[in-house]
Amino acid sequence: MGVKGERMSWVEIESEAELRELLGEVMPRAATKERTRLHDRDRQWLATSPFCLIATADADGNCDVSPKGDPAGFAHVIDDTTIAIPERPGNRRADGFRNILSNPHVGLIFLIPGRNETLRVNGRARLVREAPFFDEMIVKGHRPKLALVVEIEQIMFHCAKAFMRSALWRPEKWGPDPLPSHATLVKELQTTPETLEELETYYSDAAYRKKLYEV
Repeated sequence: MGVKGERMSWVEIESEAELRELLGEVMPRAATKERTRLHDRDRQWLATSPFCLIATADADGNCDVSPKGDPAGFAHVIDDTTIAIPERPGNRRADGFRNILSNPHVGLIFLIPGRNETLRVNGRARLVREAPFFDEMIVKGHRPKLALVVEIEQIMFHCAKAFMRSALWRPEKWGPDPLPSHATLVKELQTTPETLEELETYYSDAAYRKKLYEV
């Protein structure tokens, strides 16, 4: 049976009623954990987190998730309902930013290495190219040219189960060796004039560290 034939036997869920029948009702603690303003513990978490994932979608619903990372505390707290994420030099695709221009709704997950729980933030975003708080987001002498400002609509802590199941923070479970280098992936999957050796140099840890904050 081919893939198309196999799909004919799939049983899809098409309503929330079906979903609830399968999963059950929301646990009481989960149903009441949403908040709309930063608590002191949220601020403490943001001050400790060096990494987040930002989910966006364009006006047609096409989605994107982008990683953002900096020294711990890179998410700048403007007030109890507003945070800002500095933009650092990257590949300039700006997929998420282009989405925000047509659809401001965003979802963020803030991680702390070694911690299995996460902090989730949902809200509305805008792109800001200049503001006084940019002076507080300078890293290694580099001031961001752009910041993602998020007006918080929903904030909550998320439980540890996914991280425990994946053993994400357990080095003895890590297995990156079977995968080829990023340079090899680029050479195999993209049309590029560089040789593999040139790409290995370009994507090397030493080369990347030199240009983390340089355009």
